[in-house]
Amino acid sequence: MAPTIVQFAPLPSQTHPSFWHKLTELKLDVLKLSDAEVDIIGSYGVGKLIKDREGGPGAYVGVTGSLSVEEQSFGQGHPPSISNIAAKGTVKNYNTIEEFKAADKTKLFNEAADKIWTSVQTTKSTSLLNSFLLITFADLKKYKYYYWFAFPAFVSTPAWHIDSDAGWSSVSAPNSGLAHNQLTSIHDQLSKSSKSLPYFLVRSSDPEVAEIVPVEQYDPQTDSSSAIGFIDPSAQAQNPGWPLRNLLAYLRALHPNISVAKVLCWRDAEVAKEVGEWKSRIGLLTVGDGSTPTEVKAASTRPNAVGWEKNVQGKLGPRMADLAPMMDPARLANQAVDLNLKLMRWRILPSLDLDKIAATKCLLLGAGTLGCYVARCLMGWGVRNITLVDSGRVSFSNPVRQPLFHFSDCLNGGRPKAECAAERLKEVWPGINATGHTLSIPMPGHPIPSSPPSILEDTKKQVEKLEKLIEEHDAVYLLMDSRESRWLPTVIGRAKGKLVLNAALGFDTFLVMRHGARPDQSKVEATDDPRKNLGCYYCNDIVAPADSLTDRTLDQMCTVTRPGIASMAASTAVELMMSVLQHPEGIHAPAPKLPSTTSTSTFTEEGEEGTSVLGLIPHQLRGYLAQFRNLHIVGAAYDRCTGCSETVVKAYETQGFDFMLKAFNDPKYLEQLTGLDKLFEEGEKALGDVEWAEEDGEDGDDF
Repeated sequence: MAPTIVQFAPLPSQTHPSFWHKLTELKLDVLKLSDAEVDIIGSYGVGKLIKDREGGPGAYVGVTGSLSVEEQSFGQGHPPSISNIAAKGTVKNYNTIEEFKAADKTKLFNEAADKIWTSVQTTKSTSLLNSFLLITFADLKKYKYYYWFAFPAFVSTPAWHIDSDAGWSSVSAPNSGLAHNQLTSIHDQLSKSSKSLPYFLVRSSDPEVAEIVPVEQYDPQTDSSSAIGFIDPSAQAQNPGWPLRNLLAYLRALHPNISVAKVLCWRDAEVAKEVGEWKSRIGLLTVGDGSTPTEVKAASTRPNAVGWEKNVQGKLGPRMADLAPMMDPARLANQAVDLNLKLMRWRILPSLDLDKIAATKCLLLGAGTLGCYVARCLMGWGVRNITLVDSGRVSFSNPVRQPLFHFSDCLNGGRPKAECAAERLKEVWPGINATGHTLSIPMPGHPIPSSPPSILEDTKKQVEKLEKLIEEHDAVYLLMDSRESRWLPTVIGRAKGKLVLNAALGFDTFLVMRHGARPDQSKVEATDDPRKNLGCYYCNDIVAPADSLTDRTLDQMCTVTRPGIASMAASTAVELMMSVLQHPEGIHAPAPKLPSTTSTSTFTEEGEEGTSVLGLIPHQLRGYLAQFRNLHIVGAAYDRCTGCSETVVKAYETQGFDFMLKAFNDPKYLEQLTGLDKLFEEGEKALGDVEWAEEDGEDGDDF
């Protein structure tokens, strides 16, 4: 009867794809550039024996249980059970592959082992005996994850031995000391325990019932015949699982005189139907081989430890999980869209509110050159909801200037622009919620015929649809070809408190502006400050918007601009919206102070009025491409404005479609409503009263 050293089955690891998904979120949103250790909870269960259908009666295939980490590992883990034994661990994620390779792994491992040993010495608890360490590097652009698990286990000196003849025997054997009813009792207590019990003590004074107590209650004097049990992930008949190593080290640390231990390797997830079907093993272990007396040492010094997991080649080294081939391409696209945006928050803009941007619903009125560029820029910022409105079809002159259209879209009379653009956005990014609506926007100065009645009814439906669309969105972009087509959305957007952004093009100039918000009547505001009471597109007009589409030559009917100016205006409009969204007052954000003509400073600080984390929040930007110059302008709201004055907004709110119909049919109605006609008359009268002095012929300046 020669004793042999106990050989332990290594504990393999298993990383669920959801673990890497959660680690990616944690890295991007929380850790950023930090490589601090993060507490996680893994789990493992009993080893399994599966019947081999081709091996004949009594043939089984062993499947070793593995320590698994998944998305829930970053929380509380799974409810405790025989198949879900909690194991506390830490994950340390490095910023670069070079840092991962150069990490002092010996130091990290020793620190993890020291933590376990200190817990044993100070708390006498088994809570950290099965703890682990995980170091990682996440290549978030290629979705490759490099990782290496360590399961620190102490090396007992002298080693534990087991009789080579008796070995590890089945608990079903008559000499196991445990009857069928006792084994059933053990299973029931382990299954119903509210706490995870990786280690336990089996007291079996009653031949029918076995009592399960924490292993911390072990007393060598009274428990010499009790079995010390653990949940065993091993499926090998003569090799217990890795968690036993630290349990044996724990017993020797707290009970230096211990020389014999009866160990129960619990491997049954279910109650055996028959006495001979129990899968658990039991064995009698001794310290040393018995040839020399065992020296009793004080357990103050930590024993040596081992435990780095081997890779798939069977060598000590990290593993790699490549998730790209198995991930849903649409989900990959969604993560990739957010990647660059979230990286902004690592160093440059930690306070950037990306969730607010993503949740903003944008309505683009016009799906032409400006609309296409605005939509693409909004996607770059991670905006999830974009609705396009246009009444036209794709023509052969469009694709080269409007990047969402192809040559095939021009065939057979052309596809509807709005619907086609929405489809193209989904081709670029499947995760976007893009829709298109073919809709003509009624305009002032363009009379609506009273007959047939269907025309009037169709106009009313178009207005109602436009109102509904504006109501459902947070930001409205005015990107149409004509000046008067922007009037109705301006009025509706003002009345409904929406962020209205306007972009208009000239040959080599552009205008980008945000319409001022309606003053909050519940607050006392200094409306005389032009930076806080901002105007709209029509505030500088002294006449109402009128028909500018009739009687035009070809060069006037087409948008004749320098090709690069549309993308400049579109991107400026989108960036202006982002700056507004980051301001705590949102659409009520004041315009910044205009720089002095003598000032040489071009920098602004966050917190200054009219600024956000992204910088200035201008009211108007006028670009002059011929001079490669942009001009900041602040325009105050005009109390006689035909687009945003309280007179117009209240008329819309009280009269609704009747008010609009008057504006459509009567070119002078808006001027009469706002008083612009009287202002014009007063101006004409004032000019008539001026007496011009005759030039007297004397030398001097001629003004």
